[in-house]
This record gives sequence, C-alpha cells and structure tokens, in this order.
Amino acid sequence: MMLQVCPNGPHRPGGHPHVPVTVDDIVDAVTAAVAAGAQEVHVHPKAPDGTDSLRPGHVDPVVQALRGRHPDLPIGVTTGAWAVQDPADRLEQVGGWTSRPAYASVNWHEEGADELADLLLDMGIGVEAGLWFVGAAEAFGRYPRAGECTRILIEGTRQDIGQAVAEVKAIASVVAGLGLPVLCHGEGAATWPLFRLAVDAGFDSRIGLEDTFELPDGRMAASNADLVRAAVELMAQD
Repeated sequence: MMLQVCPNGPHRPGGHPHVPVTVDDIVDAVTAAVAAGAQEVHVHPKAPDGTDSLRPGHVDPVVQALRGRHPDLPIGVTTGAWAVQDPADRLEQVGGWTSRPAYASVNWHEEGADELADLLLDMGIGVEAGLWFVGAAEAFGRYPRAGECTRILIEGTRQDIGQAVAEVKAIASVVAGLGLPVLCHGEGAATWPLFRLAVDAGFDSRIGLEDTFELPDGRMAASNADLVRAAVELMAQD
C-alpha cells in the first residue's frame, strides 16, 4: 500500500497553524512527512496570498525545491479548476511548467479534463484521474488515453460517512475493469473511515492537512507528520 501525503490542499493561512504555504514550509513539511513514512506527495503550489496557483512562477519553484531535497520522491500537484477557472487559461499555464512534476491530478468532472490530461501526458507528466462522482468515473472510462494514466484517485467528498462509503464503492465498481492502480481517500469526517476502507480494499491512500486536521481519536494533529504516523500505525494493524 502506497501512502501519499497531501500537506496543504486549497487551505489558506489561518485554518491550521501548520498548513504549509511558502516553498520553504512546504519542503519542511514534506521532509518531516517522508521521515514519518510518506512515500509520495500531492501538493498545491501557492500564490503569495495563499491561494492555489498553476502559474509556472509558482509551480516550478515548489517542484524544484522538493526535487532538490528529495530527488527520488514522486511529486504530484493539483490542477484544480478553482485555481484557473477558464479551461484555455489553465492549459496555457500548465503548458508553461518547466520543472515538471511526476504527475498531476485532473478532476474529471471539471470542464476540459480530457484536453488537460492530453497536454500533461504529451509533456511526460503522469495523470491522477480525480473521480468525485460516478458520472465522472463513467466519463473517465470513455477517455481514449485512460490506460496511459498513472492511477485513479477516488475522492470521497461527502461528509455523511455512509454516503461517502457507498459512493466510493460505486466509483470503484465503475473503474474496476481499467486495470489502473487506485488511491482512495476521504476528507473531513470521512477521512479516517475511508482510509480504513482503502487499507481493507488494498488500495493506496493519502493523508495530510489537506484532508483533515484531526487524528483518528479526534485530537487535533500538530502537523502533517503526525497524521502520517497515525496512518502508518493503522496500516500496520491490518
């Protein structure tokens, strides 16, 4: 089971005292998480105001710094449409990346997902297919280059745990025949229940302050590394 750390997500400064925003803070947080057991990273590069950015001037320094500290660490980044709402602008910004990550997540319910994935693959960047809904999973299954993607990223976005589990299982059923690795995760209240589901199902998973500020027992996590240590403990119990 591969464990990915997601250290910041779209959070801006103030939500948690240790959500990393600057390049240096991101590198330090990832370094601590790797020492705790994380094997890959999914990061959201930031503009100076803490909002997510896909601009080369913000993405390249993060990828360069992480690769400089961890040359063998697979680095993934977001391409979320909330960072660049116009699909053409998003393609232009991503196409300008010179320090290329190992992969980038593409949310298949967002406009222009196929075209963005084509661009990434043509640039030699892997694609994590972010599937939030059954309809997105069905759309990804129709994507002609689905088999070239790095993995399927099943994202449990519902906060009702029963609904989150049901939707994740439904998505997994839709994509089961594609033969791609699956990473399953939840967020908020569903984070740890879906992490346990991933462990039981043999999926990869992720943990970090992007998804939750809380440890499995409900205590506030002090850092991304704290969350990774808790995840490693749960994996060892399986």
